[in-house]
Amino acid sequence: MARVALPFGIRLHTISRDSAKAAWGAADRLLADLGDADIARAQALLGASESVGQQRMPALHGGSRDGLEISPNLWAGAGLVRGGAGTALVGSHGDVADRIEGYHALGIDNFVLSGYPHLAGAYWFGEGVTPEPAARGLLAP
Repeated sequence: MARVALPFGIRLHTISRDSAKAAWGAADRLLADLGDADIARAQALLGASESVGQQRMPALHGGSRDGLEISPNLWAGAGLVRGGAGTALVGSHGDVADRIEGYHALGIDNFVLSGYPHLAGAYWFGEGVTPEPAARGLLAP
């Protein structure tokens, strides 16, 4: 019997800007207007989810805005207050491209990415990040 290689994928948000400082500032602003009580309420609601993925999110962010960068350029801040994909690649366009290349080297071939805010994030990603993996041969022609 022939073996079939299973493809692997990942779902992430992206917050990329021309500089890492600008990108991390944009990530911080997403939570700036939320108080600790807002986060606690959201966590209580999200904690009731039957989704295994959702149940694992508190292990990443601890229900707190402290230490949200859980790996280089990987931010768990979105998971504090929203369900679903709760992590984002954050950094300069080159930083985000580097992380995508790193995930690809680990065997991830399929990426489902969205930006914050959605329309502007798509523009920043398309104009800033997409040329990087394309130049590295990571995008199909």
